[in-house]
Amino acid sequence: MVTMNPIYETELGKLYQTDCLKALPNVPSNTVDLAFADPPFNLGKRYSSGIDDSLDESRYIEWCESWLSEMVRVLKPGGALMHWNLPKWNLALGGFLSRNLTFRNWITVDIKYSLPISGRLYPSHYSLLYFVKGPKPAIFHPDRLPISCCRHCGGEIKDYGGYKSKMNPLGVNLSDVWTDIPPVRHQKYKRRDANALPLKLMDRIISMCTDEESIVLDPFGGSGTTYVAAELLGRKWIGMELDCSTAVSRLDNLDEDREHLAKIHLNKNKLFTEADLIRRKKNNKPLSKNYTLFDSHDDNCPARDRD
Repeated sequence: MVTMNPIYETELGKLYQTDCLKALPNVPSNTVDLAFADPPFNLGKRYSSGIDDSLDESRYIEWCESWLSEMVRVLKPGGALMHWNLPKWNLALGGFLSRNLTFRNWITVDIKYSLPISGRLYPSHYSLLYFVKGPKPAIFHPDRLPISCCRHCGGEIKDYGGYKSKMNPLGVNLSDVWTDIPPVRHQKYKRRDANALPLKLMDRIISMCTDEESIVLDPFGGSGTTYVAAELLGRKWIGMELDCSTAVSRLDNLDEDREHLAKIHLNKNKLFTEADLIRRKKNNKPLSKNYTLFDSHDDNCPARDRD
């Protein structure tokens, strides 16, 4: 173990500019509430750090297992490990993690990540593995989602029939297929040439697996989305990256991300989005009187504990 100094520090977090395999041994065992990883996918991409992203398959798996073992070690009992990768790699790495942790979910995130490939089905999703240390999670409060509505008229896409009165006023249960996470393509939110994690994705993961003052670890910081989300949500965090310049620049000015996160929060944990309610009113589609609506940001809302 080698003592290291962070290249960047806030009241909540510390960022280390180094190889994660050098930094992870410095993190004490059983101290992290959420360990999230979005490693290079071994697709031969060029990174500013100059890493080799074209390893033999066996070497890539071995490399991943080395830092995943460290992530398992630092997790608290009941802590969550989330691993974001292509399905190809998560097949093997999920088996490895199953020998050390308890499997919770294979979450499919519907994002088209490449052009169609001849002779194969069009790859259109990422895999997010969700494991916990021990039999069950110490923290688990997933977001609820608004009812899916037509983007033209605002009407419900699914007919809930006689169940409208039983719908939770805070929205629909989160499933293991996420179709509402947009890729980062808008120049306003794109921080680097390589792929960047959507802020909405990290808000959902951190909100589900941590509380305020929980500790979040991400050993592949990239553009810094995990650290930004942790900062804005009041979580402590530990970060690592070979080239921290993009993450540092982003952390130095959180105004745009703070505004973006506020918009994300306006459309979660409620039965209908404001935009859909406006569309309904415009198209003369009043809500059924069987629905019950509450302010999702009211801490005293009785629907918070309703299934």
